[in-house]
Amino acid sequence: MNNRKIRVVVAGKGGVGKTTLTALLAHAFSRRGMRVLAVDGDPQANLAATLGIPALHPITPLSEQKAYIQEKIGGVPGRGGFMVLNPDIADVADRFAVPAGERIRLLVMGGVRNAGSGCLCPEYTLISTILASTGCLPDEVILLDTPAGLEHFGRAVAQGFNCALIVTDASYNARSVARDLSRLARQCGIRDVILVFNRMHSGSDLKEIAEEMEGLFLDIRSMPHDPCLPRCEPSVVPVVEGECPVMKRVNSLAEFILSRD
Repeated sequence: MNNRKIRVVVAGKGGVGKTTLTALLAHAFSRRGMRVLAVDGDPQANLAATLGIPALHPITPLSEQKAYIQEKIGGVPGRGGFMVLNPDIADVADRFAVPAGERIRLLVMGGVRNAGSGCLCPEYTLISTILASTGCLPDEVILLDTPAGLEHFGRAVAQGFNCALIVTDASYNARSVARDLSRLARQCGIRDVILVFNRMHSGSDLKEIAEEMEGLFLDIRSMPHDPCLPRCEPSVVPVVEGECPVMKRVNSLAEFILSRD
């Protein structure tokens, strides 16, 4: 077993299956005895339900934890005081992550207005610091589910993550976004940039994708169109426990990520 810390950001166009892949990978790594922190960076916050957390257990996003933000960041712009731009956030997961399965915890970031536009609001400062400082968190694996794109926390993601999974499907728009995200991830300095072709129907589709994306990715992986997934929505737990076809590919992807030195 590789002892290094695995830090993976999952990105792509909306609707291509980023959240589902994040949840499946969380279970795949946890089944290998690893402690996993799944981070929901999408304001829509669907990762909890996908991991199998009942809707009856509401989760307060980190961006709404005002007391913690004040404790770590300090002053609020426009209201006097100074902001701490490099707060100590080593305790954030222990204080706010919730159990989401065996050896899996979930940390919900919540929405931040103006993210990526030079915003220096306390919420953005805290969240970007957490993403840039994932090395200080104790979990062996951190998986970040993002909104559509890396722009929101590009610099922070580049500092805190060593692998980017760019998810696409066969649609023209999703493939175009994937090409752009590949370039952005490499410009950010993320070492391993991997394409995941989701909902693949045939080998000819994969061949076409591989030719189109040649030279843009370290590796190209495919996930089959699996009827188990829509039948089990929103939770992936039955898919994991039932060993549906997609899990074989997810397990292979997890092993590849672990094999990288």
